[in-house]
Amino acid sequence: MTDTELRTSGTTESTVSGAWAVLLPAERYEAERLVHHDTLELTGLDGVARPRPGDPVAVLVDEPLRLVALGRVALATAETREDPDDPQSEAGPGELVVSYTRRVLDEPVPVHDVALDGPVTGLDLAAWGQLAALLGPPPARRSWLVSLDLPIEAASPAEAVRLFWSYVQELGPRELPAFVSPSGDELAMQAYVLGVAANQDPEEDD
Repeated sequence: MTDTELRTSGTTESTVSGAWAVLLPAERYEAERLVHHDTLELTGLDGVARPRPGDPVAVLVDEPLRLVALGRVALATAETREDPDDPQSEAGPGELVVSYTRRVLDEPVPVHDVALDGPVTGLDLAAWGQLAALLGPPPARRSWLVSLDLPIEAASPAEAVRLFWSYVQELGPRELPAFVSPSGDELAMQAYVLGVAANQDPEEDD
């Protein structure tokens, strides 16, 4: 079910306990922008209100307040990764899991007249619907070509591949530029680092 389906399918307050706003710390927001995740797993929420599975969620960041995603509360797993940007990080107990239904991580939408009282704030369904309406219809999806080229010295192709994946895991999206272009329009290729367009031509910097 998508965010728009909640508003149009006849779902009522009798089938959900309420709606919620989740406030992401700045560093967690940056991590969500770097690597795709189907769910948002939050820990360290002792003493805050506990949303129920199925409740709709608006995900926001502060300073200034902006809407970055919509989702629904999912069943918490037995464990979750403390650092979603690091698959090798130690696992800890999962506390709140949100399944994304819509993301605007790269183009956050300014939000006004919403008061938050902590990392998790209860909302009425009407207020959540107003936030969801700010996003408008989802954009059309298209095909993209994404590549990562690394010059690697090795004794064999197999060793070169192993070294390639070692570098990818070690450096990740914070240091390695990925090149992306619309499928069929390779001349429009653009490098991205840290989730944003980055100039890779040193002559253009002069």
